[in-house]
Amino acid sequence: MKNIVLAAGYATRMYPLTENFPKPLLKIGDKTILDRMMEDVDNFDDITEHIVVTNHKFASIFNEWKEKSSYKKPITIIDDGSTTNDNRIGAVKDLLLALETLKSREANPTSNDHSLLVVAADNILDFSLKGFVEYFKEKGTSLIMCHNEESIANLQRTGVVCLDSDNKVLLMEEKPKEPKSHWAVPPFYIYSEKDYELIEHCIENGCGFDAPGNLAHYLCDKSVMHAWEMPGKRYDIGNLEVYERYKNGI
Repeated sequence: MKNIVLAAGYATRMYPLTENFPKPLLKIGDKTILDRMMEDVDNFDDITEHIVVTNHKFASIFNEWKEKSSYKKPITIIDDGSTTNDNRIGAVKDLLLALETLKSREANPTSNDHSLLVVAADNILDFSLKGFVEYFKEKGTSLIMCHNEESIANLQRTGVVCLDSDNKVLLMEEKPKEPKSHWAVPPFYIYSEKDYELIEHCIENGCGFDAPGNLAHYLCDKSVMHAWEMPGKRYDIGNLEVYERYKNGI
């Protein structure tokens, strides 16, 4: 399994702090936002490589971070070529770029080793993703994460899913005006190699490409997907106010 880290955003809501520095490498306490996730995932036996997709503006900074890192699994930095928030290519296209990179360098890119754990680089979790990976192996399908959200206003700003008694995804909506459930979807996914063909052709078949949730939304109508309930809290470092609140530690 490859760990795909989506880190190509420009974090405009956190300017001027992130105008010339990537948000995932800001520190929360004594560790960067990205390292907090990497330290967890790097210990999983299933993970064979970390692939960080960033933009051209910040690629050199991520390469410097890579050189100073001492993780057990190799790290690949991919530059998606964008230079500003206005010409960014979108999270789904960044994921496709990582997939193309894997296919171009390896003889059998659809082996079990190449299921994809896809994570947002600017979120902090107070629980391990190990259970997420284990649940994926149990279900054998692509997998999303979910959590119970009581606020209708919050549900209207995120992806929302309906599930059956076996946690199979029956329906997924992005930012629904009238949410059909209280299951919200944060930006953490595992995509099975079984769905590679659907993923590779998703854009040409109408999948949105800006937000990472667009791909899960697209796939749930075309393939079997399940959901894993978060066992803890997620901290989305989305603006300066949130960063100031947590910068000394969570």
